[in-house]
Amino acid sequence: MKKRLTILLYLIIALIGTSFFAQSILIGKKDAKAVSKDTVKKIKLPEKESLTIDSIFAYKGKFKPYKKSARASYYANKFHGRRTASGRVYDMNKLTAAHKTLAFGTMVRVTNAANGKSVVVEITDRGPFVRGREIDLSKRAFFSIASSSGAGYINVSVEVLQK
Repeated sequence: MKKRLTILLYLIIALIGTSFFAQSILIGKKDAKAVSKDTVKKIKLPEKESLTIDSIFAYKGKFKPYKKSARASYYANKFHGRRTASGRVYDMNKLTAAHKTLAFGTMVRVTNAANGKSVVVEITDRGPFVRGREIDLSKRAFFSIASSSGAGYINVSVEVLQK
């Protein structure tokens, strides 16, 4: 019985492998170039609108200063996987943040005052509920701009994306 199952498994693997091989042969050089072609559509923006490019993401609009001097901290690991105030599940590996008053879905650029590094995050939760702190960043966002890995909070400036 085991031999039959093993033979059947090898047969299935062989059929799948030959079908992929056959497809790669059938795609000619002409089609292969079309497959590797960039599929991103280039959109021409009206003159009034501006495009802000931050690393690999482009944002439609401009970042307006919200607060020049603020303190940012990060969520504790115990909140990973829990629901946020917006209803979304918190993931410490995504670029999200919590703010007391900004609307959910607002894109915010947070810049470390000490080293000039910045990160763009989306507001998905309410908080922080600690006096003197303006914004709570996800762990990934916080450590991407922090100078040292031992920091619990950093001094930042906050800018809001205006559309």
